[in-house]
Amino acid sequence: MCGISGVVSKNGSAVSRKTIQAINDLAAHRGPDGEGFFFGAQFALGHRRLAILDLSKDGHQPMEYGENYVITFSGEIFNYLEIREQLTLDGYRFSSETDTEVILCAYDKWGTSCVERFNGMWAFCLYDREKNILFCSRDRFGIKPFYYSDTPQRFVFGSEIKQVLCGKGGSAVANMRAVRAFLIEGLSDHTRETFFDGVYALAAGHNLVYSLRSHRVEECRYYTLAARDDVPALDEWAASERFLAELHRSVAYRMRSDVKVGACLSGGLDSSAVAALSSTVCRATSSTRFQAVHAKAGAGRLDESGFARDVAAKCDIDLFVIEPSADDFMEAIDEVVYCQEEPFATPSVFMQYFVFQKAKQIGCKVFLDGQGGDEVLLGYERYYSAYLRSLPWHAAIHEFFSITGHSRLAPRELLGYLLYFSVSRIRIARLKRKFAYVRPEYLIQFPNIAALNAAGRSVRALQRVEIERFQLPHLLRYADRNSMRHSIEARLPFLDHQLVESAFGLNNRFKIRNGWTKHVMRVALAGLVPDSILWRKVKLGFEAPDAAWLEAAGAEMQAVIGRSAIVQHMCKVKPNFDKLDRGTLWRLYSIAKWEDIYAVQLTAGTGESPGCGNPNRTPQPIGMN
Repeated sequence: MCGISGVVSKNGSAVSRKTIQAINDLAAHRGPDGEGFFFGAQFALGHRRLAILDLSKDGHQPMEYGENYVITFSGEIFNYLEIREQLTLDGYRFSSETDTEVILCAYDKWGTSCVERFNGMWAFCLYDREKNILFCSRDRFGIKPFYYSDTPQRFVFGSEIKQVLCGKGGSAVANMRAVRAFLIEGLSDHTRETFFDGVYALAAGHNLVYSLRSHRVEECRYYTLAARDDVPALDEWAASERFLAELHRSVAYRMRSDVKVGACLSGGLDSSAVAALSSTVCRATSSTRFQAVHAKAGAGRLDESGFARDVAAKCDIDLFVIEPSADDFMEAIDEVVYCQEEPFATPSVFMQYFVFQKAKQIGCKVFLDGQGGDEVLLGYERYYSAYLRSLPWHAAIHEFFSITGHSRLAPRELLGYLLYFSVSRIRIARLKRKFAYVRPEYLIQFPNIAALNAAGRSVRALQRVEIERFQLPHLLRYADRNSMRHSIEARLPFLDHQLVESAFGLNNRFKIRNGWTKHVMRVALAGLVPDSILWRKVKLGFEAPDAAWLEAAGAEMQAVIGRSAIVQHMCKVKPNFDKLDRGTLWRLYSIAKWEDIYAVQLTAGTGESPGCGNPNRTPQPIGMN
């Protein structure tokens, strides 16, 4: 895991060391173990190294291969040993123990289709001298970020948006389409567009080829999620065995490291599964106890620390429990907003931030996380609607009452879910009432709601749009920024593409059965994870004590919202803070605070090139350092 950057000058002039250095420095937290640069005739590549595999100087980047290729790479190719063995049989020779060199050799042999052989997470730019192109790629699910800007003067890319803002120059301007979708519909990271006008994300599962001759950019999709052919025929027992085998292999892949590995442990099913299997792999290869971190959200309903301790005791895990306070939250606000780069939907992002902060303190450079389990195995309650609609009426009635017995939803609440996630008109009408204080032009069209509700008629269609557009992308952004801000590599076993494809193809009745979501995994993990975890009815995760935190920050939040030009522009009347639900209040504040930290303008203006300064500074508005 590292930070990458690059600049192409379209007028043919050389890119200066000062220019690429400034952009690269903004990703110093992503790679504190070294930096490197490569200078071409009209472009420059930068790299910040987080040493995970082959800690020697042989892993330095940008890495050159012969006289043909140069790469700057962020991520991990987990099956690099298997690919390396195959390439060795084909006559390739290696001078390092890195997966980076494997990518270069794989490209030499298979060209751009090499990415289809990789199992991992990646964002890279590879310079091909012969073709005079920059070949860029992002992993199948977009675990690792790749942002870019294409202006008449420059093509700029980086691991983080602040790098691209710095490289393209000018002021930071709000993309109001993204702001509107976030505030009204609660969506982000669901398109190639970012919250910054003119800054784009390379879509997950896509390659980008930049021609250094014509300066044309071409993007193409290399991956589309599809079920494995042999999976639909499996019975429930075989499906359970298959899932456990895939998850165990995925965890073992992600334990490959030359540095210390740990895990997040919320006490929920997904993180418990990952922690339990990780501890098993650790005991087989090391004499040290596996370590995990839990963030306690205070007392009462939100407290899952007891479940985390149950897992730790059963699986012989050394557990660290932290309990962030309202003061910790207040002190971290500017830092986390700067770290995340775009507005985010919930204060629970802070809990994750504090977990990775603790991981750094205990010396874990790699941390495994349960992200993706809900999308892969229908873990959200909204999946109930699509699932019930897929059943014959008599089976649906039986399953309806099983769901109310094995979840936190009462019958009336479940009926509400069925209507809300099935009928677009109801959902849109509710949003229009809720945001009546917003200007009418922002309440005219709701294409995302229509797309979500259309997908909700089919379990598999809903799963696909959640993985590709509406749920997973923003969760991956949160995890990437929070982990990398602390120079931690987050690895996600549930997003191994072979596991995802297998789970995607399973009979839906194995995923939801007798009202239990993720049923196939609950059965598979019997004996490995305590029953108190396997058969929990209430799903939480790293929830934050929102009520206490937002009460503590109330005055500051209202002041920031009150002086926001973006909020004032969107609202025809001032929002009544006393009547806002906590989720809406937070989204308004998140927009206003992002605007403040990044000095975001409604329209383009003049000013310094944003973001070019000391990357280790106390967060301040980009463009003012």
